[in-house]
Amino acid sequence: MREYLLTLCITAAVTYLLTGPVRKFAIVAGAMPEIRARDVHREPTPRLGGIAMFFGLCAGLLVADHLANLNEVFAKSNEPRALLSGAALIWLIGVLDDKFEIDALIKLGGQMIAAGVMVMQGLTILWLPVPGVGSVALTQWQGTLLTVALVVITINAVNFVDGLDGLAAGMVCIASAAFFLYAYRVWVSYGIEAAAPATLFSAILMGMCLGFLPHNMHPARIFMGDSGSMLIGLVLAAGAISITGQVDPDALKLFAGSEQAAVHQTVPVYIPLLLPLTIIAVPTADLVLAIVRRTWKGQSPFAADRGHLHHRLLEIGHSHSRAVLIMYFWSALIAFGALAYSVNSASMWIVLGVVFLSAIGLILLLLPRFTPRAPRWAEHVVPPRYRRRRAVAEAGPAAAEQAAQEGAPTEEERRTPVVVGVAGVNGATALGARSHHPDRRKAGTSR
Repeated sequence: MREYLLTLCITAAVTYLLTGPVRKFAIVAGAMPEIRARDVHREPTPRLGGIAMFFGLCAGLLVADHLANLNEVFAKSNEPRALLSGAALIWLIGVLDDKFEIDALIKLGGQMIAAGVMVMQGLTILWLPVPGVGSVALTQWQGTLLTVALVVITINAVNFVDGLDGLAAGMVCIASAAFFLYAYRVWVSYGIEAAAPATLFSAILMGMCLGFLPHNMHPARIFMGDSGSMLIGLVLAAGAISITGQVDPDALKLFAGSEQAAVHQTVPVYIPLLLPLTIIAVPTADLVLAIVRRTWKGQSPFAADRGHLHHRLLEIGHSHSRAVLIMYFWSALIAFGALAYSVNSASMWIVLGVVFLSAIGLILLLLPRFTPRAPRWAEHVVPPRYRRRRAVAEAGPAAAEQAAQEGAPTEEERRTPVVVGVAGVNGATALGARSHHPDRRKAGTSR
């Protein structure tokens, strides 16, 4: 565990320290496109954050190769080299897209080629645990097609959700933390060395995201771009492929009966990891909904729009930061809920806990629909935004003006619908042109 933590910290440190110079390089290189109609930021922001994340990945693999225990992963498996090859290719495609905006079909082809490069070096699905049947061995073509499909789905799921400051990096960090705990448990508790590469990939992925997040939180100073979102999506998919398709479920010996019983015991985790619908359930749901929505409108599935889940959170009244935290909450609930269920699937308390937290999440999700108002006896001690409208109106024009200065909405603002777009207001985030420099004049002074 100490070596994993050291690898994670070095990866995070390299990513964090390189992000600043990469930002300056992106500005000089012109990788700072104009604001589009679907964007939620107010000023042009440099991309190419994936450059720092890629070098963080290289640093993590290099350090792990020189550690006493983790060196065995490189000696006994070719999967780290396969990951580095596929990551380098997808990273180059992402850098070109961040600079020159290449076609979506070309990116899709690059994603498939990167997955094929990993398959050629041994990072592929060999068998599947099927309930009631056992482990089903796959032919070379079946394993290749399934591996490529998983990589493409995961990359695009992460890429689609990368729409708010810190959203993609934070969600992938949460998913990789849950994945690390599961893979580490399989390797250490059951002594299955085939789970060691997935454990290493998850630790490095956490370091990449943690090192980049301080620069990417709202308001973001740099975006990861496609060079970063496709990269972390590929690393997450590589871990799922490594532990799902190459670890024999019968080797876990969770059940003293047959291999079929072992498969039944591990299905709650193996099937979700194979088709990452719990580890990255929120990005995958966003991906499916986006494809259905765009196809229904007669558009290309790759046509960008403002219908993603994070856009809808802003539309119903959440601020930028609150929308990101809500997405974090649901990602953590699904990922760690699946992890807890894999540890003890017979516990009813886990199910009840997930249901209870889901109810809390729904309340937080719908909170902007209900504006809390303080009782009349407490109206003089709470901020004006929580006072009843009549109380403010009866206090006279001076109180109404003070309430407006302190953030309470005016009558005209309450009647004006929220407009989603660059020139309107999206939740609590103003999307119109506004300077970053606040007005620092003192009261009563003039320019």
